Amino acid sequence: MIRLENLTKQYVVNGTRKVVADNITAVFPTGVSIALLGRNGAGKSSLLRMIAGTMEPTSGRIISDGTISWPVGFAGSFHPDLTGVQNTRFIARVYGVDTDALVDFVMDFAELGHHFHLPIRTYSSGMRSRLAFGVSMGIRFDTYLVDEVTSVGDASFRRKSEEIFALRMQESGAIFVSHSMPMVRRMCTMGAVLDSGRLQMFDDLDEAIAHHERLLAG
Repeated sequence: MIRLENLTKQYVVNGTRKVVADNITAVFPTGVSIALLGRNGAGKSSLLRMIAGTMEPTSGRIISDGTISWPVGFAGSFHPDLTGVQNTRFIARVYGVDTDALVDFVMDFAELGHHFHLPIRTYSSGMRSRLAFGVSMGIRFDTYLVDEVTSVGDASFRRKSEEIFALRMQESGAIFVSHSMPMVRRMCTMGAVLDSGRLQMFDDLDEAIAHHERLLAG
C-alpha cells in the first residue's frame, strides 16, 4: 500500500506558480497495476519521483508498507565514468541483492554486448534506457514505478520488456505511466487521472481512460 496524505507540490517558473499536486490524499493498493494518466505536463513524472523518494513534496507525506522501485528505466543515477557492469554491481550492493545474479540478468536482458563493459558516458540514450530497465527488472520490488520505458528499443526488445514486466506483475504491483492506451490496457487493471493538481482514482480502468480522454478533448 502507498498512501498519499495531503500531498502538495508546486514550482515557480518565470514568476508563475505551477501546481502539479494540490493537497492530494489517495491510496494505491498493494499488488495492483495502476495506470497513471494525464496530459503532457500534468506532473505524472514528478508524482512518480515523489513516491520514489527522489523528489521532496512542498508539503504532505507519502507512507508505504512495502518496497518501491526508483522510476523504472531512469538512467540518471548511473555514474558516467563507471562501466555498465560496475554500475550494476553498485546498485546490487545498495539494494542488498546478489551482485553476480543481477549482472547475469542484466547482461542477458539488456543486449548491450561488449558495451556492457564500457563506461556509461559512451552509451547512446537507448542503451542507457535498456541498461536501466534491465537493472530495474532484475530487482524485486513490491511496487514498480514505470514511466514510458517499454517504448525503448526495437519491436523485439519492447516485446521482451512487456513479457518481463508482466512476469513481475504476478508478484508485485505498479504505477504505470504511458500515453499508449493499448499498452495501458494490457498492463493495468486500475486507473488514476492527474489533472490540474488533483488525482482521481478509478477501480475500473475503462472509466479512467474515458475520463482522461474527455479531459484531452475538452
